[in-house]
Amino acid sequence: MNRVVLSRPDNVNNRFRKSRFQAFKRLVANAIAKKNFCRILDVGGTLEYWRSFQADLDWSKVDVTLVNLDPDLVDLPGFKSLYCDARSISQFADNSFDVVHSNSVIEHVGRWNDMAAMAGEVRRLAPAYFVQTPYFWFPLEPHARTLFFHWMPECWRYRLLMRRSLGFWPQQPNLGSAVTAVQSALLLDKRQMQFLFPDARIVPERCFGLTKSLIAIREDS
Repeated sequence: MNRVVLSRPDNVNNRFRKSRFQAFKRLVANAIAKKNFCRILDVGGTLEYWRSFQADLDWSKVDVTLVNLDPDLVDLPGFKSLYCDARSISQFADNSFDVVHSNSVIEHVGRWNDMAAMAGEVRRLAPAYFVQTPYFWFPLEPHARTLFFHWMPECWRYRLLMRRSLGFWPQQPNLGSAVTAVQSALLLDKRQMQFLFPDARIVPERCFGLTKSLIAIREDS
């Protein structure tokens, strides 16, 4: 489970995140309406992400648990940050939270079985969830910041990465590290996302009329 690289505040990705967060807030509001409190689990999240949305939630009625392979140092009330692998969040019982949030993480946890393990944990840990991931059929690969990069054969991709830096990925010194980098982000299509989250509504996030990312949303019935 890799740490998400945050964008600058004026970056287009942050504008998408702001719009995305408004949709997520509805799940939080539903939990507060039912219980007067909302326990949020953020799988792979960071304190910096939540700090940018401090004014959007009533923090007297919300707490957030961040789980990540590289925990944050927490300096905000209502937050805790724990070491955890997204594929096995075994320290928490079923429905320990009201909402699970995850933003651009499931594509980083490994191959299909690893993704299925994370999806199972998300579905187990709360009655509502909000899971976003970049869309395979959007032409710009979001990590390499390169058109059509993820549609190329893997042997082309690792060779390119050995020659130059691409997006968030620095130039790699050898074949092994280059292959590891390109395999660290495996994008999903809509049918795969629906299979992983069969009880969710899959919502497309669009950019210039094209689906840029997918969001699996399950509301607490």
